[in-house]
Amino acid sequence: MARLSREDRQIALGRLQAGQSPSAIARHFHVSQSTISRLWVRFQATGSVADLPRAGRPRATTAAHDRFIRLRHLRNRFLSASSSVQALPGPHRLSDQTVRNRLHEAGLRARRPHRGAVLTRRHRQNRVQWGNQHLRWTVRNHWRHVWFSDESYFLLQRHDGRRRVYRRVNERYAPNCVDEAPVHGGGGVMVWGAINTAERSTLVHVQGRITVQRYVEEILRPHALPLLADQDAIFQQDNARPHTARLTTQFLTDHHVQVLPWPSMSPDMNPIEHLWDELDRRVRRREEAPANHRDLLQALQEEWDTIPQQDIRHLIQSMPRRCRAVVAAQGSHTPY
Repeated sequence: MARLSREDRQIALGRLQAGQSPSAIARHFHVSQSTISRLWVRFQATGSVADLPRAGRPRATTAAHDRFIRLRHLRNRFLSASSSVQALPGPHRLSDQTVRNRLHEAGLRARRPHRGAVLTRRHRQNRVQWGNQHLRWTVRNHWRHVWFSDESYFLLQRHDGRRRVYRRVNERYAPNCVDEAPVHGGGGVMVWGAINTAERSTLVHVQGRITVQRYVEEILRPHALPLLADQDAIFQQDNARPHTARLTTQFLTDHHVQVLPWPSMSPDMNPIEHLWDELDRRVRRREEAPANHRDLLQALQEEWDTIPQQDIRHLIQSMPRRCRAVVAAQGSHTPY
């Protein structure tokens, strides 16, 4: 029964006693059906689902140790195994790997965490309120009229620690095995774009720091206003300072632009964020990587134009699900 923790065995046993089929339980726990069948046979024979006594090295931890390790890491998911070794009460000679093994038995494995925005209580309240206000919005009657806009910064060279090199022992510092990275990624390019279910804007290059005046004169007036000529059009932008400044608000009001209220710290609600990720992946997949900022901008504009409109439509069609997700999460982080 090594593939099922003690907690999972109890859950599986309860489901068997409730009449659920072994095959359904096996699919739920991602184990073979024979594992669930043997579990039931053992319980009928011994009245327990615990491991049978076996020869070999005695277990290094007691039940109290196991409970301490499990509860400690459930209370703080970012603790290391070595810190738990040092925090264990009483004399012991446990290794970091033993702690990891106990965590594995409890279904806890070290994984790369999701990175989300810092959400205060007010942020969560505003997100729930916004989600409730738009729960009844449909793609056909509402979301298809919305233009989602945003700026994004793309690095010329990105080093996120996930790149791997195939090398032999003692080749760590060989010239062909060193990933040379310029400081701050060698700079990058900032662009602005907007998407709708039917079309998209041109990808606008934003040079330097974007101010309120530049946002109005270089983005809204020449690029956003032509897209919003339809009287049913709704303009979405986040709460960055150039977007919410008095000059920007007055400009949009003077041109009768309907603006979609947006909750702060909510990039997961904006489908264009996923489009930026797709755009970055397309540029990284190119056989010839951009060598300078001009090449990067050209690659971004070319890939932006080749993204199928159907993909953009699918992203915007997820808005009803996003609203339900943020309400269900009570304003906290969502899978989007």
